[in-house]
Amino acid sequence: MVRALAIDVGTSSIRTAIVDTDGKVTHAHHQRLSLTTPNPGEVELDGVEIARLALELATRTLNEAGGADVVGITNQRATTIVFDPVTGVPVGPALGWQDLRTVIDCLVLQGDGLRLAPNQSATKARWLVRQSGRDSSELRFATIETWLAWNLSGGALHVTDRSNAGVNGLVALGVEEWDQHALAVLDLDAAMMPTIVDTMGSIGHATSLPGAPMITALVGDQSASLFGQSCVSRGAKITFGTGAMLDMVRGTGGPDRMTRFASGCFPVVLRSLDHELIWGIEGIVLSAGACIEWLKDDLGLITNAEETESLAESVSSAEGVTFVPALSGLGTPQWDFGARGGFFGITRGSTKAHMVRAVLEGIAQRGADLVDAAHEETGQTLEEIRVDGGMSDNRFLVQCLADFTGLRVAVSSEREATTRGAGLMALVGHGALSIDDVEGLWSPSAVLTPSIDDGTRRRCRDEWAALVTRVEKTIPELSSVEF
Repeated sequence: MVRALAIDVGTSSIRTAIVDTDGKVTHAHHQRLSLTTPNPGEVELDGVEIARLALELATRTLNEAGGADVVGITNQRATTIVFDPVTGVPVGPALGWQDLRTVIDCLVLQGDGLRLAPNQSATKARWLVRQSGRDSSELRFATIETWLAWNLSGGALHVTDRSNAGVNGLVALGVEEWDQHALAVLDLDAAMMPTIVDTMGSIGHATSLPGAPMITALVGDQSASLFGQSCVSRGAKITFGTGAMLDMVRGTGGPDRMTRFASGCFPVVLRSLDHELIWGIEGIVLSAGACIEWLKDDLGLITNAEETESLAESVSSAEGVTFVPALSGLGTPQWDFGARGGFFGITRGSTKAHMVRAVLEGIAQRGADLVDAAHEETGQTLEEIRVDGGMSDNRFLVQCLADFTGLRVAVSSEREATTRGAGLMALVGHGALSIDDVEGLWSPSAVLTPSIDDGTRRRCRDEWAALVTRVEKTIPELSSVEF
C-alpha cells in the first residue's frame, strides 16, 4: 500500500502523520508553535522553529512508520516569511495571517488600485523587505508551504501551489503568474517570487527526510480540509476552530475578479491537477472557538471547552439569553470590523448554563449565516454540510447547526481533516488514488438531522437577523473600513 507523510502547519501547531490509500491516519505527532504578540494586533512566529519542528516531527513519524512514499504539505495560508536564499535565514519574524500591522498600508494602497486585506501576504512581504533594509531582488518570498519545501529540499525548491497563491494578493487572475502591477506598486522584485505549481503532482524530492520521498502535494489548510472530508466534485464543509470557515466546491469556472463577492464570500482555488483548476467559495466567521476561550480564560465561567456541551444541555433553553459572537467583528456576510459581540436578554435568573448555551447557539447561528451566503452566491442548495475542527466534537453545537440550517450535518471521523486531506492529495498527486477514489472514502463519525420544523427554524433565523443588527456598527469608524 502506498503511504503519504502529511505535514500540517496550523496557526499555532504542527502535526505530522501517515495517511494511507484507505484514508486512515496513523503515527501522528504534534507540537505547539511559539506565537508572540509584541504589540496589539501583531502576530509573529519563528520561521526557523517552524522548519526545525517540521523536520523533527516528520522524521519521527517516518521512522516509526517505516517510511513513506510521498509527502503532502498543508499550511496556514498567508503567514509570510522573507528570507535570504544564500544563507536560508529569514530576515525577520514570520508574520502570522492574523497580523494587522499593515492595516493602514492596505487602506492607502486602495488609491493605487490595489484591493488588499491585512490578512493577505502582499503588504506583509513589503513590510519585511523594508525592515530588512535590503533590495527585494536579493531576498525570497515564502508562505509556509514554500518555506517547508525549500527547507525539506535543501534549498532546491522555491515553489508555491495555486491554492496558496490564489489568496496572497499578489497573483494575477487565473493564478498562473504573478501580478506585475501589484509587485511594482509594492516594490517587490519578481525575482523574489516562487514558481507557481499545481497543488498535486511531482514537485521535488524532500532530500532532508529519510528516504528522500517525493513531495506530491502543496495545499492551503481550508482546501485540504475540504478534500479530507471527500468534498471533491460537490459539497461544502465548515471547519470550527478559533474562527469558522465554510468552503464549497464550485467547479472549473473561475471568477472575473479575485476580490470579495457581494454575498460576503471569496473566490478560492481548491486544488489543481494537470493545470486544471477547481474553484470554490469561502465564507468566514471571525470568532467561534475564540468565544469558548474567552469564556474560560477571561470570564472564568468554564474550566475547559469540553464542559460547554453538558452545561448547555443541563437547561432546556437559554431562557431568552442570546449571544452574537462578534468579538473581532463580523465576517461573512456583513464584513463589519466595527461590530462587537453582545449578550442580550440577561436577567437576575440567568445562570452560567444559560450563557454558555447562548454562546454555542450563537456560533451555530453564524455557521448558518455562512450556509445562507453560500446558497446566495452559488445558487446551489446544499443537502448536507460536513464539519471538522476542535468544536466539531461538541454535539450540542452540531445539533444546533443542523436545526438552524435545516441540513444534515455530518461530522468528520478525523477531527483535523486538513492532515487527512494533505495526505490524500499527495496520494492523488502520485497516482495511487483518483479523485473518484477520494470521494468514496467518506465515512463520518456521526450524522445529525434537524430536530425542529421549518416554521420554527424560520422564526429563529428571523429573530437572529434582527439581533445581529443590534451589534453592527458598534464602532462606526471601524465599520466604515473595507478591504
